[in-house]
Amino acid sequence: MLIREMSLDDIPAVLPLYISYYNEQEDGCWNEHTAAKRIHQVLSMEDSYGLIAENEKNVLGFAMGYFKQYDDIIGYTLDEIVIAYPYQNKGIGSMLLKELEERVKEKGAACVELQAVNDAMHEQYYGKAGYKNAGNFVLKVKWFE
Repeated sequence: MLIREMSLDDIPAVLPLYISYYNEQEDGCWNEHTAAKRIHQVLSMEDSYGLIAENEKNVLGFAMGYFKQYDDIIGYTLDEIVIAYPYQNKGIGSMLLKELEERVKEKGAACVELQAVNDAMHEQYYGKAGYKNAGNFVLKVKWFE
């Protein structure tokens, strides 16, 4: 398995993975246009950084986010990590996350922040990697009717 930096040129290669995973496993309604726009928004953001995992034939997964400046530190916000469903529970996501953590730390990040779905699967995955719920942060939302 090769893990390398992700670029805008990788969008066509990750689109099928993104659409398939979110539509088939998460009951989403993504299409090529919406998925390409979402991925492009993150990768074209100032200070964006992503990694892609692949073997000789397939994209296995990817992670992407961006560096964020605070008053006294730089953090990295992980926006997406997606592993193709057939490759889940094989350690690929853990390897990709560990590699991402090492690389963003080398680039100056003091932490990795993320928002995750509040369910057992995400709690297990991120908990195993050492992530905890932030006691000083609550996600708020206002939905418009």
